[in-house]
Amino acid sequence: MHSLEGRSWVRRLGAATLLVAIVLGGIYLARASKVQAASFQHISFDHKSMVEAGMDCLFCHTGATKSPAAGIPSVESCMGCHKLIDIDSPEILELAAYWDRQEPMGWERVNRLPRFVYFSHRVHVVAANLNCERCHGDVGQMAEARPVVRMNMGWCLGCHEQQPNARQLRDCIVCHQ
Repeated sequence: MHSLEGRSWVRRLGAATLLVAIVLGGIYLARASKVQAASFQHISFDHKSMVEAGMDCLFCHTGATKSPAAGIPSVESCMGCHKLIDIDSPEILELAAYWDRQEPMGWERVNRLPRFVYFSHRVHVVAANLNCERCHGDVGQMAEARPVVRMNMGWCLGCHEQQPNARQLRDCIVCHQ
């Protein structure tokens, strides 16, 4: 009888361990799937000031009209203007230090897609004539750039379904090359 009680205890412990693992896994997946901002940027960057100065997204993110990636501006690009503009601000002084050391800024990406997803900014910005706010929100009003939507397959297909060529855009090869 003692061995049966021992086995019962082991089963209950195993079931409890499995339950805890499922709950913790669920919490992990829920947190991982939430829209989250980049956790750290080397320099505080407020897009709002750029918009107020009349800058268009494409001025700094030049790749969006030419390639799949919009691109993150290099220190050289930033210093092209900031050798003359706001040169005494703490952020620009820090940027200038990167320039002097000839080091890249190392901006953290704000939006990420899985590696198995093919996405081209050029196709969306040039061919489909979509504005940046459609996917990225009103970054020009954000103190810190952050994702505004969960860029997953359902979200992308929701937009593709609204297009005149929706049937073609449903083909898996469009996004999974």
